[in-house]
Amino acid sequence: MFKLPRSSWQDYDRSVISKGGGVWPRSAKSIPVSPEVRAALGIEEEVEQLSPVELMRAILKAPVDLFWNGGIGTYVKATSETHADVGDRANNAIRINGNELRCKVIGEGGNLGLTQRGRIEASFHGVQLNTDFIDNSAGVDTSDHEVNIKILLGDAVRRGELGMEERNRLLASMTDEIGRLVLWDNYRQNQAISLMEHMAVKRLGSFGHLIRTLEAEGLLDRGIEYLPSNAELVERKARGLGLTRPELAILLSYDKIKIYQQLLDSDVPEDAYLSRELVRYFPEPLHAGYAAHMQRHRLKREIIATAVTNTLVNRMGASFMLRMQEDTGQGAASIAKAFTIAREVILARELWAEIEELDGTVTDAVQIDAVLAVWELVRSLTRWLLNRPGGALDIADQVERYSDGFSEVRAAIPHSLPEAGRKAHAELVERWLQAGLPEALARQLAALPALILALDVVEVAHDSKQTIARVAHTFFELGAALELDWMRGRIEELPVESRWHAQARGALRDELAHQHRQLAVQVLASGLSVEQWLAREDAGLRYTLGMLGEIRALPLDYPIASVAVRRLAQLAQAGAA
Repeated sequence: MFKLPRSSWQDYDRSVISKGGGVWPRSAKSIPVSPEVRAALGIEEEVEQLSPVELMRAILKAPVDLFWNGGIGTYVKATSETHADVGDRANNAIRINGNELRCKVIGEGGNLGLTQRGRIEASFHGVQLNTDFIDNSAGVDTSDHEVNIKILLGDAVRRGELGMEERNRLLASMTDEIGRLVLWDNYRQNQAISLMEHMAVKRLGSFGHLIRTLEAEGLLDRGIEYLPSNAELVERKARGLGLTRPELAILLSYDKIKIYQQLLDSDVPEDAYLSRELVRYFPEPLHAGYAAHMQRHRLKREIIATAVTNTLVNRMGASFMLRMQEDTGQGAASIAKAFTIAREVILARELWAEIEELDGTVTDAVQIDAVLAVWELVRSLTRWLLNRPGGALDIADQVERYSDGFSEVRAAIPHSLPEAGRKAHAELVERWLQAGLPEALARQLAALPALILALDVVEVAHDSKQTIARVAHTFFELGAALELDWMRGRIEELPVESRWHAQARGALRDELAHQHRQLAVQVLASGLSVEQWLAREDAGLRYTLGMLGEIRALPLDYPIASVAVRRLAQLAQAGAA
């Protein structure tokens, strides 16, 4: 058909159509419906003919795996919308509502195939979908790469280092790798939405706060973007519902716009370590021979700011930056640097790559759980780095300072854990194995919860001149003996109704970690084992142990957690006196 000067669907080779199918014009008065068509479209009535409009509506409602929209027009709206609201009169007769869809997944190759309200309604009825601008973002990304590569090579051409014919051959040779780079960018953006969707109910308050903050800053009009009002957010919380994927896609995009500008206005594009993102952006054939041209690229700062923004938001989600800014008082540049240090120290890229290699081998839910385990550790260590008193955020220096020690702590697990910790670790390993993960990855993921303490261990080992193994063992033994591990887990589960709850929970978590460290330092300085240190005749210690035992039997809330952490602080102060 493509080679015919003029063609229509009447020229289609009917011999390749499945039994019962065919090609009919939309102008026909009626179209025969075979048993095979009825089965494929889920038409229960024993009808033999349908009008073109009825048949097209049946196609839109078909119980299929994938609904792919690649054309022009809006075919799905919300029940609350009228056809006049949609503004596409040509398709009024066939348009359906989001709750009438029976597909599992929607892919939007075209624009405006569904209204945003239609997407949200479909999502609440179990359909997996994003938005058109997310599904189409690979096209924009490809264009950006093409333009930026042409600017890069244009510099070489102007300097007489590259001829136009050679430049054109080089461009053509990089087609496949550019496609790979673009697809990976979009894969990770979809993964970010899936991660946010996984946390959508638990972190509804955090997403609501992000909406209100963007709105207050004049960056977002939630009415135009069909994001829920404050009253709707309260209602969703009461019903146990979070934001849908289409809504999360909107938040992801606005968050990226805001963070990009913050980073562009900072020193991030000049940071020697983050400048590596400039090289990573371009295809491999350009890395060696065109490094100097990259440094002269007139959009160098913009490319670096974009790359860092994408990495941070795609890995940590849309509310991470705002949460870190409010909890630590640090700016976007410092947070991007701390995130990068944490990512490099724990070798997160290797973990993410191993998880992503499991596509089609384990379920999506298992992969998201694995990504979330890495997310938890990166978040905790980023926060730790931002809260470190007087801590400079020179990325290269900090990565060198902590990487080897962190690896030692990782290698010491599970042997350095107390008996209860080893048992919990073994159970985690078994859970990951049962989920289908390779043994090496299962063991790495099972170690992550304990590694939240790793940077404190490294710092204390450095200051005390004791081995990493000895310090790690002391930290873990003390955490188990004083119920600090239990308390840390319960604090993490405290309900968050507002940003102030989030900050209160973060402050409790930070203070607990600080007191854990102070007490570990005292144990190490005493030369005693944890068991011997706890057996001392110390009235304050006996009182603290009794209090913590009582609290262990209670459901932990903010006041009780505050009392417990304060008591630990008093114990640490008494020991330091």
